[in-house]
Amino acid sequence: MPAHKIKTQFSKTGDMRFISHLDLIRLFQRASRRADLPVTITKGYSPHLKISITKALKLGVESSAEEAVFYMDENIEGPEFMKKINEKLPQGVNVLKAEEMV
Repeated sequence: MPAHKIKTQFSKTGDMRFISHLDLIRLFQRASRRADLPVTITKGYSPHLKISITKALKLGVESSAEEAVFYMDENIEGPEFMKKINEKLPQGVNVLKAEEMV
């Protein structure tokens, strides 16, 4: 079981509004790997980073208040998480807020 959860609020604007829900999850997984964040890896036949986006946004719709939860193996502060992942995300996707869930 993951030790920690980081709840984030992110925006998806500009040309990135045309990215699909599954591609957005893959985008966050790649950015997390590149930022060397300790995101939990699922068990099973096809392991992947454990990231959950609370609701799927329709294709072509911009938003500045989407939520995602990152399951972490190690404790990391919200501001540090936000800084690291935003450096690796493309223009149009930006984490606006990150906080630890209790």
